[in-house]
Amino acid sequence: MRLSRFGTGLRTGSAIRSRRRAGGRGALLAVAVAVAGLLPGCAAPIAFTSTSDRVQVVTTTGILADLVRNVGGDRVLVDSIVPDNADSHAYEPTLRDVRNIVYADVAFSNYLLLEAQSVVKTLDANLRRGVPNIALAEGATRYAAEIIPMVEDASLDTIWLGLRVRGTGERFGANRSSDIVLSATSVTGPGKLVGYLTGSFGTPDRYFDSTDGFDPGNGYRDDSAVLPPDAHTHMSWAFTEPGVYHLTVKAQLRVTPQAAPVELGQQRFTFAVGVDPHSVPGLADPSVLARGHADIAVDVDTERLYLYADPHGGGEADQQAYDPATTVIEVPNKALLEVPAGRGYRFLGRAGDRVYQLPQAVLGKHVHGEIDPHLWQDVGNAQSYVELIRDTLIGADPEGAATYRRNTGAYLAQLSALDTYVASTIGAIPPANRYLVTTHDAFAYLSQAYGIPVAGFVTPNPATEPSLADRVRLTETIRNLRVKAVFLEPSLQARSATLVEVAHEQGVAICPIYGDAFGPTVDTYLKMMRFNADSLAECLNR
Repeated sequence: MRLSRFGTGLRTGSAIRSRRRAGGRGALLAVAVAVAGLLPGCAAPIAFTSTSDRVQVVTTTGILADLVRNVGGDRVLVDSIVPDNADSHAYEPTLRDVRNIVYADVAFSNYLLLEAQSVVKTLDANLRRGVPNIALAEGATRYAAEIIPMVEDASLDTIWLGLRVRGTGERFGANRSSDIVLSATSVTGPGKLVGYLTGSFGTPDRYFDSTDGFDPGNGYRDDSAVLPPDAHTHMSWAFTEPGVYHLTVKAQLRVTPQAAPVELGQQRFTFAVGVDPHSVPGLADPSVLARGHADIAVDVDTERLYLYADPHGGGEADQQAYDPATTVIEVPNKALLEVPAGRGYRFLGRAGDRVYQLPQAVLGKHVHGEIDPHLWQDVGNAQSYVELIRDTLIGADPEGAATYRRNTGAYLAQLSALDTYVASTIGAIPPANRYLVTTHDAFAYLSQAYGIPVAGFVTPNPATEPSLADRVRLTETIRNLRVKAVFLEPSLQARSATLVEVAHEQGVAICPIYGDAFGPTVDTYLKMMRFNADSLAECLNR
């Protein structure tokens, strides 16, 4: 059965808020501990309390927690919601996380849509009123952090089609914890239509599925995707038979779980699957979207749905609105692929069956905005984070101001030395060898700050075998640039078969690099950035 897109963070957040109003911290703690006692594996290495004499700080990721520890020293107790072995884009908070959030004195997130919305919802819903809740990536721009727009490669054989929310919904009172719900309400066509997303570890999650119809009785819950304001996500789109399909999508804004939804309208979208897109009945001389990046978009501020597309590449700055009534999305015959083996993909058919599929293009659950959120890959940006952390802790704990300033000064000196080390280490790689090929689009800041061009990241749909064109393109990139090594994040290496196979075929080394999370031995920011620089130098200097 399909999973509801409404995650545990939403239900937990609203429930905890009501308990807090009814009985305060003590009542919440009793409930959380009682329920946690029923769940194995919920023991926590760090537990915040109401009697701690230290400043209790909750962060969303381990990287942020490490920065806070270096600034706070012994005056702070720090806990990270997302553990180091988890994917920050898809993590679901636990009752232990909720408990620590309730007792926290300060909270730090990265945001810019890095973290899963369930993490943001749980954090925002359970912090006590007045507790500083700082989004470091956004706030650090006041401390000279530099941000990079996300520009996506439009070189796939077929169009990338995702879902997008434009606008903030501020006039309705929306904030970063609000939900925009995009629901499929009907599909017509000769076969089934399935819109799904494959996570970092290969598990598919269906958003839209015409196989069992659409149920208005539960608000189309089983055929809905949920996004935060001003965000978009990639998806895979599968069609079981050739022909013309019409998909109707409606949108709602849910400002809070308790508020009545705001209706944002509905629209019908047309797909030409394995047939001539210029000969769709009822459409004379339509606009045809066949390449580049496009989204089924809802604008919260103007309350309308449309196609927002960039057929020629260049990113959001070059995207424009297309009227769905006069536009056809092409799914060409070259998009005909075999259903992969494994129980997880039986909703598409039996292994070996052929379906038409527009690829997801980016590995993993990748909901994001227009700014790359991985700022810390530039050490200068990490220094801006540290300065914002210092000033926030001073505001929360003025008595510790001297300690926080002293610790920050010492840590900034270490970061300056680290910045010099990374720059000199990467700078010593001959320019002809200095190319980064990886699986995850998380290294634009490393590339810009230290002069190592991103030659490519492998982005075939992880649910299917890459096409011959995908393999040829990757092989030619490695061969033509004489790439010495490709780089994989340790947690994704098992899911990067194509890159590994092509690297072996071309006699290219496969080397580790850390992006969003630490590892067993690479467990601090200083170690991570030194490790990445050393790995790049060792593998690209061969």
